[in-house]
Amino acid sequence: MKILLIYPYCLEERIHEEDVQVPPIGLYYVGAVLREHQYDCEILNWHDINRTPGLIRETLAAKAPDVIGFSVLHANRWGAIEIARIAREMNPGIRIIFGGVGATFLWEHFLRHFKEVDFCVVGEGEYSFLKLIEAIDGKDSGAIEKVPGVALRKGRAIIKTGEPVRITNLDRLPDPAIHFTFQHVSSTRGCPGNCTFCGSPRLWRRKVQFHSPAYFVDQLERLYRKGVRFFYFSDDTFMLKKDHVMTICREILHRGLHISWAAISHVNYVDEEVLSWMRRAGCTQISYGVESGSPRIRRLLNKITRADQIQRAFSLTTRYGILSRAYFIYGCPGENWDTIQETIDLIQAIKPLGVIFYILDIFPGTALYADYIKRSGGSDDVWLRRVEDILYFEIDPKLHKELILDFGRRLRTEFYRSLPSFVDAIDLVNSEGFAELHADFLSRLGMTFSHGDYAGIEAIPNKLETAARLYERSLKYAPNDRAYLGLGIIRQKERRFDDSVRILSDGVRHFPDNEPLHICLGLSHMNLGQYGEALSCFEKFSDSKQAVPYIAECRRRL
Repeated sequence: MKILLIYPYCLEERIHEEDVQVPPIGLYYVGAVLREHQYDCEILNWHDINRTPGLIRETLAAKAPDVIGFSVLHANRWGAIEIARIAREMNPGIRIIFGGVGATFLWEHFLRHFKEVDFCVVGEGEYSFLKLIEAIDGKDSGAIEKVPGVALRKGRAIIKTGEPVRITNLDRLPDPAIHFTFQHVSSTRGCPGNCTFCGSPRLWRRKVQFHSPAYFVDQLERLYRKGVRFFYFSDDTFMLKKDHVMTICREILHRGLHISWAAISHVNYVDEEVLSWMRRAGCTQISYGVESGSPRIRRLLNKITRADQIQRAFSLTTRYGILSRAYFIYGCPGENWDTIQETIDLIQAIKPLGVIFYILDIFPGTALYADYIKRSGGSDDVWLRRVEDILYFEIDPKLHKELILDFGRRLRTEFYRSLPSFVDAIDLVNSEGFAELHADFLSRLGMTFSHGDYAGIEAIPNKLETAARLYERSLKYAPNDRAYLGLGIIRQKERRFDDSVRILSDGVRHFPDNEPLHICLGLSHMNLGQYGEALSCFEKFSDSKQAVPYIAECRRRL
């Protein structure tokens, strides 16, 4: 039996494409369980296959699956339906299974309205999916009804076989890193929070299950051996249990895993000792859900945080050389220009080095959605429309689209305008062993202004000057190849080639095998007419495709 697990595309393009381009980690666990039970299973990340739709038929014809399982969040449900229709047209006997949070909350909707969907797996799907596959493989329809956590049609009725058995020992699950390569990992499942805009409270019942630190770091090590060096720790609240986090960090260091990683956490759990260990173990960014500067709106969203807790978390995170990123939601109940100003004031106070702004969405499974259905007298049939979501402002007569867009423009403008001053306010902790870590942090941040995400944003003033200050400050802590290179390039752009040569020469002295530093130094020498010195820089990497044309030009000039 050939099984494809597909992560389908969304309807809309994203400003932040990384939000939707990665399959949920649960899909890899389902795949690992199937492979451990000797099933031929393959995972396809089709988040963007709608850009080349002909590949859908071509791939399905080549792989000839007997079963397709779709990971349905919510925004990608129409992608799953469209692919399922093509698959059913090509093979009427194929079995289509929807799983994931979208299927968990809309199983009856899918089975009632979309004949292409044969089954929905509800909740934690690893073992329910396996048992369903075993029943399908054995061609025993009676056995399917005994699998917990499955919804299906029985005659004209739509039934659910019951709730899936909760996996309380996550270490029982086979490690998907044995079978697949991925960057998004998680040491826990669940979140203790009760935010009204999130489906987690209903999905996980506000309970959190933990992998053991050994299991989690084993997974990291397997992926590290496959060449993965950067990870996203996707736990809803990574810092929830202090001992758990510190043990993971110590184990990363003990095993010599030279990795970097980003995490998500809650401001209430920030602890200096934990931050210190996280930074030493490779953490470069922590994202916190702040949501709003208005205490009233935070209460409406059931986000139980105080402004002083938020400010402390961001201050400490930055002090330990970790980029602090804030998530904000606008267009909330009662949003107005005063609450937007409260958010701007909080941004000024916490000085985040990264911000993601979202318009408030309403999704199935959330308290906001339950309230919307109750007040409107509607039903899940609202999702028969080809939409990804319901934006809250669309159902609030006090809000309208142009006002929401104005809110967003004001928030982004104020953040971008203030960003260089946030950088200048960085105050790093003076702790033993942190000099190289601080140099790394400052040079990474500098790169975002000179070459990275911030470089192309016109609303940010003085980007190159900000980057140069960060690189210079980085080098005061310790030699850093990224800082030497970035500062050398900036001096080239300013046509200060003597300064560029001085900076880059110091860089190659510290990093004699660094090709980009040598190439950049050679270019500065060329601009000064020093072709002999330039040639010596390029010839050190004579097999490099980048160096070859410069070598030829220097020889011609000489």
